[in-house]
Amino acid sequence: MKYTQKKPAIVLLEDGTLFYGKAEGKVGSAFGEICFNTGMTGYQEIFTDPSYFGQIMVAATVHIGNYGTLEEENESDGVKIAGLVCRNFSEFGSRSACESLGNFLERQGLFVISEVDTRALVAYIRDHGSMNAVLSTEVDNIEELKAQLKGQPSMKGLALAPKVSTKEPYFVGEEHAKYRIAALDLGIKRNILRNLAARDAYIKVFPHTATFEELTSFAPDGYFLSNGPGDPEPLTEVIALTRQLIESGKPIFGICLGHQLIALSQGVPTYKMRNGHRGINHPVKNLLTGKSEITSQNHGFAVNKELAEKNPNIEITHLHLNDGTVAGIRLKNHPVFSVQYHPEAAPGPHDASYLFDLFINNIETYKNSKKI
Repeated sequence: MKYTQKKPAIVLLEDGTLFYGKAEGKVGSAFGEICFNTGMTGYQEIFTDPSYFGQIMVAATVHIGNYGTLEEENESDGVKIAGLVCRNFSEFGSRSACESLGNFLERQGLFVISEVDTRALVAYIRDHGSMNAVLSTEVDNIEELKAQLKGQPSMKGLALAPKVSTKEPYFVGEEHAKYRIAALDLGIKRNILRNLAARDAYIKVFPHTATFEELTSFAPDGYFLSNGPGDPEPLTEVIALTRQLIESGKPIFGICLGHQLIALSQGVPTYKMRNGHRGINHPVKNLLTGKSEITSQNHGFAVNKELAEKNPNIEITHLHLNDGTVAGIRLKNHPVFSVQYHPEAAPGPHDASYLFDLFINNIETYKNSKKI
């Protein structure tokens, strides 16, 4: 189905800056923190990634929708971004048996603005930092939109993981697989679970409210702490749970938000970044091997590097080569490690997939140590 209605629309930033475009179908308004992603592909994975919940996504690449959508490329049960801003919105996908992005987003009720000067918008966000914004077809009601925008909460201090976590536990993989993993869902991506299941693991996925007793009742060989949206610091109960899981002595692997929670559990704070890292081309150096990786990243918060370096229990294992921020850590006194980026995303290269193997190797080592 092709959108036939294109009404004038605006992107209004909280500092009063305006950008103009056309609404692709849906009319009204959508609020969220505006950010940009530099990836040239992977838009469906981005739109359905729970880590983007509450955010308006600006696509830095010119064409969006040109290869359509496929069900197997969803990272969750539906679109999680608050709105989309792009330059050229393609109505038809190039792949056979695909659904057009227009149809896909229309079914999801997402507000989309196209024909925006996204190069100028991305440059503005880069220079002035991420901020709240509103997408709207109410182009003659700007003062009222400004008033509403002032009432929107800042992403700093916002706990969003509870809004995307599963309500009930569920299972992934073969029940009689070699390894059992308890995964805490804070906004978990499906491809993470596929990577674990492909390594002969049976995973029970728990909601964010799960207790230590509930997770241990599954008798897991290891624990996984997932990615997710929002500020990690308000998740005080999950931080306390993370500390309990670490003290259990079993192997733990954390990705993105899970990485931040591990640092917080050790007394190392996080902070809100000016723009965050969102794209599929971020270079990271593994300090243990000296090798570099091209990684997929999506985060607006980061671990405090100075305090991580001073913590006697933490070793920084990975650094982001663009700005020197912490991209990975491990604990010196427990089989626990984490990364800030997404090894499951495989943005062309599969540089980071070894991290899943490392987690399984840690589990195997732990199991063998209990047999002695």
